[in-house]
Amino acid sequence: MRNILPWILAAIFLFAAIYFYWQKNEAESRQAIADRQIEKIDKKLEQKDETVDSLEEMVLPPDTMEMVPPGGAAFVDELGTLSESDVQKLQRKGLKSPETDLMNDLNRKQSQLIPAKGTMGGTMVIRDSRILNDRYALAYYEDGHNGGYMLLKYTVNNGTINWTVVDNSKL
Repeated sequence: MRNILPWILAAIFLFAAIYFYWQKNEAESRQAIADRQIEKIDKKLEQKDETVDSLEEMVLPPDTMEMVPPGGAAFVDELGTLSESDVQKLQRKGLKSPETDLMNDLNRKQSQLIPAKGTMGGTMVIRDSRILNDRYALAYYEDGHNGGYMLLKYTVNNGTINWTVVDNSKL
C-alpha cells in the first residue's frame, strides 16, 4: 500500500498539470480570438474616422476656417456697431446717442422682454446685447443656470423706443 500512494499522488499531480495546461491553452486561444475581433473593430473605426475626416474636409476645408463677411470687416468686431447712416436715421427719429439710448432702454425693459423665467432662485437678465442695424438687435440672456438668445425688433418714434421679440432660442 505504501508503494501505491506515491503513484496515486504522481497521477493526481500529472492529471492536475495536464488540466491546467489545457486551461492555459484554452484561455490563450480565447484571448487570441478576442484580439482578432478587437483588431477588426479598430479597423472599422479607423475607416469610419477617415470617412468622417474626409467629409469634414469637404464641408469646411482648412483654407476657409476664417470666414470674412462682405466688405472685409471682421464680423465679431463689427457685429453690434451701427453704421453712420443708421446713426443718422435714428437721430432723425429722436435719439441723441442712438446706440447708448437703445442699450439703456433695452436694459430698462429687459424683464418685460425676456421670454423665460429664472430657475433655482436665479433672475433672467440680459448679459450681452448688440444693436445690429436701425431695426434689429440681438441679446443673450441667462440666470446663471439657463439662458438663450433673442432677436428683437425695435421702432423709434419721437425718441420713444418700442421693442418686440421676433425670435427666441433657449440654450
